[in-house]
Amino acid sequence: MPIGLRLCSGRMSRTSIELRHLRCFLAIAEEGNVTRAAARLHLTQPAASRTLAALEKHLGVRLVDRTTHHLSLTPEGRAFHDRAVAAVAAFDAALDPERLRHRPLRLGHAWSAFGPYTTPLLRRWQREHPETPLELLRVDDRTAGLVWGEVDAALLRGPVDAPGLATAELTTETRVAAVPADSDLAARASLTLADLATQTIVLNTVSGTTTLDLWPPHTRPSATLTVANTDDWLTAIAAARGVGVSSASTAAMHPHPGVTYRPLPDAPPLHVVLAWRDTSPHPATDLLVALAREITRDE
Repeated sequence: MPIGLRLCSGRMSRTSIELRHLRCFLAIAEEGNVTRAAARLHLTQPAASRTLAALEKHLGVRLVDRTTHHLSLTPEGRAFHDRAVAAVAAFDAALDPERLRHRPLRLGHAWSAFGPYTTPLLRRWQREHPETPLELLRVDDRTAGLVWGEVDAALLRGPVDAPGLATAELTTETRVAAVPADSDLAARASLTLADLATQTIVLNTVSGTTTLDLWPPHTRPSATLTVANTDDWLTAIAAARGVGVSSASTAAMHPHPGVTYRPLPDAPPLHVVLAWRDTSPHPATDLLVALAREITRDE
């Protein structure tokens, strides 16, 4: 029997609202698109639309503005978003037996953690805060599981525009080109965006930060190949199906025998931030921010 949440409205009958309604709403809020949200939840697009409509009917308000191709939250949707995040996170936490014994600080990342600062961060945290285990979790998601409540904080790269998140900028990283190891491009000491513009660009559309907007409009690549995670991104490049752009940390954290990384000096740097939910932060969040900032200054 599904576990239902009663999200009561005095104007509406008390129709049972389940966690799936909240998870569907959060997926649509993050993806900005019902079709992508449905695919993420392994639903059909009509099923996701019906689930959202049922939640809106129950609450008596419109949560999502459907007037544009890229959906956005209404003011009521933004207000409800934080409540939905807290409800899902609380439910997941309540059913997690590990949290009954201790409360770790779960730090998410999408692909390259904290780059060269990863090991210093983990070692110093263990030494200075042994009472709070720090768990580093890779989650292939734009917010590394933060919006879904899978982690307490996340190391993210590029713009962070998900609602309900607070951020602290830690450092910046240069970008690199990733090309097949046996290609002519791999023989060069460095590359430019123009060098890549005639190639098929492999884009990680789930957790990556590169889009075609990286190129000026008049030199924008015309061919792309989309993948869903860093592993598939590397595999596609190694197979000579295209080339890619990522942060310098990717070259250090994800070496691949079939992929050569080259500096891309004309590409703008990526901002690395620590993000957390501003309405329900882990008690040790401030300590994590302070230590991460100290490490980037000292290393």
